[in-house]
Amino acid sequence: MLNKIFIMGRLTRDPELRRTQTGTPVASFSLAVDRDFKDKSTGERTTDFIDVVAWRQTAEFVSRYFTKGRMAVVEGRLQIRDWTDKEGGKRRSAEVIADNIYFGDSKRDGDGGGSYPPSPSQGGYPSGGWSAPSAPSGYGAPPADGDHFAELTDDDGELPF
Repeated sequence: MLNKIFIMGRLTRDPELRRTQTGTPVASFSLAVDRDFKDKSTGERTTDFIDVVAWRQTAEFVSRYFTKGRMAVVEGRLQIRDWTDKEGGKRRSAEVIADNIYFGDSKRDGDGGGSYPPSPSQGGYPSGGWSAPSAPSGYGAPPADGDHFAELTDDDGELPF
């Protein structure tokens, strides 16, 4: 059996972080996900609003680094829950249980400012869904003057092709 889902959309609200009675973090939020096709009569894309639930470190990650309007990519599984409403009626809900959550945009695209990725002075790098890139040995960081090329420190003069 296979139950794997990937969705990409914008958060419709800030994630809500709660804790279970045993202290386990759980975050819930909703993603606005556009369909791939347009309606024939209106020419507009339909948007689905999909509920997402994240647990433990993933819940803490999403509540710390995501806000309303940010683009997110969620990898997880679809879960259907049956429940009873206040009037005693039987209800059914579908939600995505997130295994991993990734940034779908840059910080500049999402909310117009701040440093991205977060620096260690801002509480470190997030755990789960994103990791700090590492440069191969011998490659320096780009110079601060805006030139995005760096000198190779261990260049032996031979081309690899």
